Amino acid sequence: MEIAEKVLLAAFALFALLAVLKLFASPLKLAGRLLVNTLLGFALLGLLNVLGILAKLSLGLNLFNALIIAVLGVPGLALLILLRMIFV
Repeated sequence: MEIAEKVLLAAFALFALLAVLKLFASPLKLAGRLLVNTLLGFALLGLLNVLGILAKLSLGLNLFNALIIAVLGVPGLALLILLRMIFV
């Protein structure tokens, strides 16, 4: 394989890599945002469980609750608290 063929192959590989990264950039950004929001939801649930002792209120610290809070935010937390008060 000559040097010109290697250079063209490397250029094509770089182009293909950039195309794939551009194609998956927005789904990866969305997944990253959801991951960060889920971690913040876990932190908020932990804080609620610690401070909820005063109000005799607690929610389970699980992935489902954290995802609800990650997607819906503070209204999601209010929804979970309301559901907890209604059904328990």
